[in-house]
Amino acid sequence: MQRIHFTPADFARVRLRTSAGPVVESAFAYGLLGRGVSAPFARWRSQVGERLTQWPLPLSGGGAAPGLDGLLDLIERSARSVSAEAPATRTAPGPLFHPAAGDLSLVWRAAVAPYWEQLLHYLEAECEARGRVLMAGGVELLLATLHSKITWRAPVLEIADGPDEDVSLDGRGLVLTPSVFLAHRPGRITRRRAENGPVVLAFAAPPDTHQAAGLWDEPDDSGQSLGALVGQTRAAALHALRSSCTTSQLADRLGISAAGASQHTAVLRRAGLITTRRIRNMVLHTLTPLGVALLKGMSPRPAAPTAVRAQGRRRPAGAVVRHRDPHPVVGLTARTTPAA
Repeated sequence: MQRIHFTPADFARVRLRTSAGPVVESAFAYGLLGRGVSAPFARWRSQVGERLTQWPLPLSGGGAAPGLDGLLDLIERSARSVSAEAPATRTAPGPLFHPAAGDLSLVWRAAVAPYWEQLLHYLEAECEARGRVLMAGGVELLLATLHSKITWRAPVLEIADGPDEDVSLDGRGLVLTPSVFLAHRPGRITRRRAENGPVVLAFAAPPDTHQAAGLWDEPDDSGQSLGALVGQTRAAALHALRSSCTTSQLADRLGISAAGASQHTAVLRRAGLITTRRIRNMVLHTLTPLGVALLKGMSPRPAAPTAVRAQGRRRPAGAVVRHRDPHPVVGLTARTTPAA
């Protein structure tokens, strides 16, 4: 059992975020693909099976592939390593690679990216519902209703099937992110080591059969022309900004850094496709009529995410080649075998 310990200061620092991001959702999807699925995921599983001609994914570098918790730990360590070494002007790390992990880029492309737009809409609705719980009953009611196997015993949040450990927030706060593909676990901590940063807990929010009916429709390729015009990441940003959001919210939706999101919005603003207005210490981005007109009838497919490349590794034969977008969406182009 995993136990998360709160201090009084942590209650004021509980937040909801739309998603743990493309990397973590791909890891969760990998874990779900390796087991039986319930009815809401049957159509998804069938479609993914047609795209993944080989399963389980082959190991690269030999050795045993990490389980879900090991993979999440690897993702966090790799992201922190690149973030610490990257210059301040860098907006996105390179691709994630570890010889003991499977190829998460394949999972992203086959199992997550085709549905990313629908998934974000679903997760946004889930966050709004949890937000109403928060307004009605406060933080304690929110924590007590995350999942049937996540128990709130003040001041400790207990996750029934998590690793046997104690995690102290120590005033850093907790970010809660719903996950579609964490259907086989009640919750998992996806980030805990960031200095002075909050701990991030993904909790299972799988769809029911009715909700899943609209999740697994594959988009057409009509948005590729928009991607060719402005770049895949900026096309995805325009699509995400159909609902106005802040820079940090846009970064979460695209799975890129806040600095990267800021640079992309600056370009889109100069092109007259979005407007930005400051509200106290945050900025809100909104599509202009020109941006709306450009988007009309277009549904850009999300670009493959990127993460941390091991130095000096050579790409083996048959490995997935990363899309050469000059502004790639952060996530994974990993040669890895896993699991937010």
